[in-house]
Amino acid sequence: MVKSVSERTPKARVVRLGGREIIVAEGQHLGFWADISHRCMTASWPSFIAGAALVFVVFNAIFAGFYWIADQPISNVPGGAYIDYLYFSIETLSTAGYGDMHPQTHYGHFIAATELFTGIFSMSLMTGLIFARFSRPNARLLFADNPVISSHEGKPTLMVRFVNERHNIIGNAAAKLWLMRNEVSVEGGTSRRFYELPLARSEHPALALSWTLYHVIDEQSPLYGLDADDFAAADVSLVVVVSGYDVVAAQTIHARKSYDYPAVRFGQRYADILDRTEDGRLRIDYGRFHETLEG
Repeated sequence: MVKSVSERTPKARVVRLGGREIIVAEGQHLGFWADISHRCMTASWPSFIAGAALVFVVFNAIFAGFYWIADQPISNVPGGAYIDYLYFSIETLSTAGYGDMHPQTHYGHFIAATELFTGIFSMSLMTGLIFARFSRPNARLLFADNPVISSHEGKPTLMVRFVNERHNIIGNAAAKLWLMRNEVSVEGGTSRRFYELPLARSEHPALALSWTLYHVIDEQSPLYGLDADDFAAADVSLVVVVSGYDVVAAQTIHARKSYDYPAVRFGQRYADILDRTEDGRLRIDYGRFHETLEG
């Protein structure tokens, strides 16, 4: 017995949250074309280009077939070969129109007009998608591979370091650090809870170089008294969210980085990457950016 569309089991959607894959929205009926613009915007550039090329080939193959099944709808097509109709279809769909081949019947003119409209529409749509992908603001922030927990200013502190790779000014930069962990309720049920970790400094007036976030682990901190084993037992994840105003792009940009508990290094600190050259200029050593040291 064939199931109806509404009875078929839909494919579960997979998203990444806090550095791990979580299966969500199981049982949700969401077709491929339901949010195609979002898929086009979030696909990688190789996938986007490959998809656009595939659509281009399929459209031309279909219209070439319409020309091919008719009785010489296009002039100057020797022998009525399919490949020649495919070339004519490409000229028409792309609105190039070299002129050596042209419709010579009402059927040919009708198919060519339909294809021309499709070409104009698809080219406009593709132009808009490419422009949106190129003009979309993005932050070039490089985050350290590992958060560290060690003593800072005499207090146990969680630290996360990142740097502005563009070295332009990100004005009014703001950062938030979130903790996610599993907790067992009084009834014995397990749920995923999240907490915002207070930072010693959550705003930066002009982020151009590096910035280290500090969360002091005191009695009020959700991390107070936890060690590496406790992190693993609670399946701890950390999420850093940074936003600010890019003065070059004149747009607000956002960046996000997730860490799972194995990435957190206890009893270590970041290697110093800032020093000065002999002529007094500030220098950043990116070769040591991800390096951590004991202490």
